[in-house]
Amino acid sequence: MTTSTDAGTATGGASDDDGRTATGGTSGSDSRTTTDSPTDNDRRTTTDNATDNDRHTTTGPAPKDDAAPRPSAPPPAAAGPDPFEQDVLPTAKGASRSLLGSLLRPHTRRVWVASVLLLLQQAAVQAGPLLVAFAIDHAVPALREGRHGPLIIVAAAYLLCATASGGLQYVFIRLAARISQDVLLDLRGRIFRHGQALSLDFHERYTSGRLISRATTDVEALRELLNEGLQELVSIVLATVYITATLLYLDWGLGAAAVATAGPLYLLVRSFRRRSGRVYGEKSSAMAAVIVKFTETINGIRPVQTFRRERPNDAAFARLNGRHERVNGDAILEMARYVVSSRLVANIAVAALVLWGAYRVASGGLALGVLAAAALYLRRLYDPIDRLGMFLNSYQSAAASLEKIAGLLAQRPSVPEPADPLPLPERPGSRPGREVTFEGVRFAYRTGGEVLPRFDLTLAAGRTVAVVGSTGAGKSTLAKLLARFYDPTDGLVRVDGVDLRDLSAADLRRAVVMVTQEAFLFSGTVVENIAIGRPDATREEIERAARAIGAHDFIMALPDGYDTDVRKRGGRISAGQRQLVAFARALLADPAVLILDEATSSLDIPGERAVQRAMDTVLHGRTAVVIAHRLSTVETADRVLVMSEGRIVEDGTPAELIANQGRFAELHEAWRESVV
Repeated sequence: MTTSTDAGTATGGASDDDGRTATGGTSGSDSRTTTDSPTDNDRRTTTDNATDNDRHTTTGPAPKDDAAPRPSAPPPAAAGPDPFEQDVLPTAKGASRSLLGSLLRPHTRRVWVASVLLLLQQAAVQAGPLLVAFAIDHAVPALREGRHGPLIIVAAAYLLCATASGGLQYVFIRLAARISQDVLLDLRGRIFRHGQALSLDFHERYTSGRLISRATTDVEALRELLNEGLQELVSIVLATVYITATLLYLDWGLGAAAVATAGPLYLLVRSFRRRSGRVYGEKSSAMAAVIVKFTETINGIRPVQTFRRERPNDAAFARLNGRHERVNGDAILEMARYVVSSRLVANIAVAALVLWGAYRVASGGLALGVLAAAALYLRRLYDPIDRLGMFLNSYQSAAASLEKIAGLLAQRPSVPEPADPLPLPERPGSRPGREVTFEGVRFAYRTGGEVLPRFDLTLAAGRTVAVVGSTGAGKSTLAKLLARFYDPTDGLVRVDGVDLRDLSAADLRRAVVMVTQEAFLFSGTVVENIAIGRPDATREEIERAARAIGAHDFIMALPDGYDTDVRKRGGRISAGQRQLVAFARALLADPAVLILDEATSSLDIPGERAVQRAMDTVLHGRTAVVIAHRLSTVETADRVLVMSEGRIVEDGTPAELIANQGRFAELHEAWRESVV
């Protein structure tokens, strides 16, 4: 037993705050170091466990790997504005266009087919005014002469064009809908998979409400663009090209005058796009803020109702909802201004051209049918301008959403997979546990607060080590580093001599399992929740694990036994029962290293006793790190570490530390008085 600031400790340190996010390990290798053997003054003694035979001395870090020394990670950046506080995450320029291109690229062939269908459909639609011109200038005079053939031809052609237009439109809509649904399916899948792949530090900084907004409202905005907006855009472009070419073919003067009106309309569209882009960005952010507040309130409904936060929350939600309403009103107002202005320009242009054309018809310089066709085409030319506003409406909303989704997908895990993973050594059947070492580990959060200034520790295979200390001592950070939810800013964490950063995610999760204070159960049956520990386990193996933990009896008392649906978050069973299911899950996973982070702190005494018995079963033969406030879970440990400000200040067996009358003895005495 040792009680000092030298054994297994480091100087300095800052308080632990699990709400902050680590800087360590932004790449697979850049943050690793191999430290030279220290001088005699730097040597430290670490006690492995409770017995004298097992204690040994480590002089500095473990021997170097055969590989060349790895460069250390850069020091944490100074605290500044956190980009994760913003709704739009930083991303490279053009990322939104690249994302849309990557979504459409697998469907290139179908997109081309859809474009050809729309091209033919527009040709059929735009043939109408030409047929009207032919009827006025040729079919009507022929009818006066008693010839019905030209009029019949016009009528048949008009009917054929209408039928072809409708049929082509139907086929196009079906094909476009399939493309749209496949693109959205791909995008939602990307968001879901990427969200699961991102490291814990991302999820501790980026709210779940924003993630939900990315996968729902932002994807919905893209759906509107794909279903309606792109069709509108292609139709507008094709209609403009067809009509302009036809007007120039019918009469150069009328065609040139129609083209001349494009200047004012271009300026109008450009102005609308600039203003609406800003408005739709604000609208999307306002909607996301509403979703974040709603999600946060519902997720925290218990404290909301406990502390009567309904009225303050109503007021806060009303402010956010009001802001969304105002911004949405601004978007509608911008659209109204555009539509009114474009129609005013269009009507003035049509009136002027018809007036000029009428004088030319009267003077014999223009056929009446050509003027009628030109008037119809001119009206059709300006109709797409109105529809262009609707497209820009969808486009600006989708562009703002795509920017947010692209920012999310641009994030990379701070705990990456190794390029060339190493296997763990084979475990002897008689020794399920593995040795764990922390070598020169330093750890700091992105806010700049250093939690572990330098940390050296060796945990013997198959031993249970309890870690106690006040809030902020660094206990949970130690557990997160061992589970590789974070990588250290500097130094190495090894399991049986293998750096955690050299292990594949699958090998790491098989070797190290963490059971937390809140035993999270998913919607589904009891057997499905236990099987998460090892999905390929048989029903017999699952029930055997539950029996070993002591959960079998309460499970069989449920309405459908192991097939009972525990509902959302396991709300159908008690906290103690959820914890037993979590322990059965951990036992089924058969990890070499087990971390229990405050696993009994939220339970009552009977529930704690049941879980304590389960813990004895789960921990047997494994290397275990038990983070605990309740010292009832510490008494059976082989070794106890007392932490303070990122340092180990006491290290030994429970009996030795109690006899030493130090910090642990004070905690133990306070605990005994609390249970009397």
